[in-house]
Amino acid sequence: MRLPATCVGVIRVVGVAVEGGLRRTGEARARWRVLIVAGVLLGMALGAGLPVVLGGDGGLSDPGLFIRAALPAVWVLSECAAVVTVGSMLVAAFLVPPQASGYLDTGGYAAVRTARIAALVWALSATLMVPLLAADVLGRPVTEALDPRLLASMAVSLAPVGAWTLTAGIALALTGFCWTALTWGAAVWLFTLSLAGLIPVALTGHSSAEGAHDVVTNSLLYHLIAAALWVGGLVAVLAHLSRRGEHAGLAYARFSRLALVCWVVMAASGVINVLVRIRPDQLPSTYGLLVLGKVAALLVLGVLGWLHRRGAVAAVERGDRVAILRFGGVEVLVMFTTIGLAAALSWTVPPGGVASQLSRTEVLLGYDLAGPPTPVRLLLDWRPDLIFGVAALVLAGGYLAGVRRLRWRGEVWPIGRTVAWLGGCAIILIATSSGIGRYSTAMFSAHIGAHMLMSTLAPMVLVLGAPVTLARCALLPAGAANPPGLREWLQAFVHSWIVRMLTRPLIAFGVYVGSFLVLYFTGLYDVAAPSHWAHLAMNAYVLQTGYAYYWLIIGIDPPPHTVSYLGKLGLLLTAMPFHAFVAISLMRSTTVVGGDYYRSLALPFVPDLLADQRVGAVLAWALGEIPMVMVLVALLVQWSRSDAREAPRFDRGAGPDGDAELAAHNALLTRLAGRGSARDNS
Repeated sequence: MRLPATCVGVIRVVGVAVEGGLRRTGEARARWRVLIVAGVLLGMALGAGLPVVLGGDGGLSDPGLFIRAALPAVWVLSECAAVVTVGSMLVAAFLVPPQASGYLDTGGYAAVRTARIAALVWALSATLMVPLLAADVLGRPVTEALDPRLLASMAVSLAPVGAWTLTAGIALALTGFCWTALTWGAAVWLFTLSLAGLIPVALTGHSSAEGAHDVVTNSLLYHLIAAALWVGGLVAVLAHLSRRGEHAGLAYARFSRLALVCWVVMAASGVINVLVRIRPDQLPSTYGLLVLGKVAALLVLGVLGWLHRRGAVAAVERGDRVAILRFGGVEVLVMFTTIGLAAALSWTVPPGGVASQLSRTEVLLGYDLAGPPTPVRLLLDWRPDLIFGVAALVLAGGYLAGVRRLRWRGEVWPIGRTVAWLGGCAIILIATSSGIGRYSTAMFSAHIGAHMLMSTLAPMVLVLGAPVTLARCALLPAGAANPPGLREWLQAFVHSWIVRMLTRPLIAFGVYVGSFLVLYFTGLYDVAAPSHWAHLAMNAYVLQTGYAYYWLIIGIDPPPHTVSYLGKLGLLLTAMPFHAFVAISLMRSTTVVGGDYYRSLALPFVPDLLADQRVGAVLAWALGEIPMVMVLVALLVQWSRSDAREAPRFDRGAGPDGDAELAAHNALLTRLAGRGSARDNS
């Protein structure tokens, strides 16, 4: 296998430039920057050259040599800019502390400035991807794909073009917001927005058209986010060291712990992705060789990272930053080169082609169905959901770790709360990874069942676990003189403006109740049903809104807004009729919700879509009303216990305020008794 002469020339030029740059640069603080630029250029050269050599462009029509080379090269530039943006915002938000006033310190503000420049490059390269992808799809020169009306129509009709358009918009918004970000809270939300910018492309890439695309897409999402945190975080930490920023030891220690987690996540998600796409006997193919090359690069990065950070934290605390910058620059060089391999892999056709010999359900769902949803299949026909299934296991493990830490200290945590939290995690796991989750994307009745479990039953028991209280007890405070840590970050999140807004009683009630009406009676579900990412978004949305609603009513953690028991009862009783209204409306409807999508599946065991919809309506009624009654009982029990706790204090006499209410009541009785005696004597 030989690279084209152009790519070989680019690599040679990069090598000469790196050698000359390192010779002219006497300080390690500048040398690592040369290595980073070299890594970006080498990644672009590999990304552009390997698809040309392999003669594949992902199964799309051939638009010519220029497009086939330019697409992966610009993709590499966009990914490199994206990871630098994410890493810089990570440093500003979590790796270096802000000032006591809440404003960013010099190190955090410098990281935001770096993110601003990287986000601009990200926005420009993502914008350039739109006409390149359009030309690739049309098989025409890029100059013929620059018509704004054509690009607008393709952004709506073609998911990859629309994803890159959305990514460009997010990156451009980040660029603007970075100009005004001065506080730690703003840095946290911009970090979240930078991660959100990675999601559209991950959810609508080539994998979405292949078999098992649900597993491939979910694993790719983990892979991209972990890579962005690892690669971008290292670049940003090195930049902080080169600027001689404060709290360098703290930043490096925090990043080292995060880097290990990211490497494990990248390795696991990469293995899952490879096992789905290629068989062991297909490894000698060109696609298999690229896979082996990427695996080798990941192993090399793991070894380099271990060697780098084995004594790096102690060296930083001693003030020795030169060796770390030099070694870190080499590590980043390998990282960006690996991104080039990933780009070449994305534009190479897997063995057997895309979506070859797949059934209709495999193309639309990503997997096949064995038959009608019998009780045995619903319980035992599992297909792990890599997003919510893994999240449920992680949440359960984290909770148990917190309980164990309390026991080590000799403190007691109520067993009922632990059972409630683990029960909620189990419900999430069952709703998304069991046969219920498997059939939820294929049948409306199964979708309603999973929807009600995620929106009602799971959050109802999760809030009884009091996770915030457990975290506050298990996590030690950082101390007034120390930088904030996990406990302080949790406190800031609970009291943030968005949590306070979402937990306002009327907003929480309106969002929880209105979600059913908007989703099923406005045509929104018809648009969302065919998309894998939309099902992920729906599950996340209903779980969050349900948690906010039930937190206010029966949650043990103190909510941001205090609601009286009478107000809680009113919120609950007002919501109860809505499930019946939704169910009756679905039963009486003669229009199938999501009908076009379900008809395209053409499942032989669902001959009558309206009948299946009526079954879903019955499930919505039952799974909505029964948990509501359980919540009502729990609320009344909490109310009675609250009165029972207040009664002894009232009866004991003087409280902190002298129990003025009790004294006034006794005085009134004395006066009345005196008046009665006077009348009797007269």
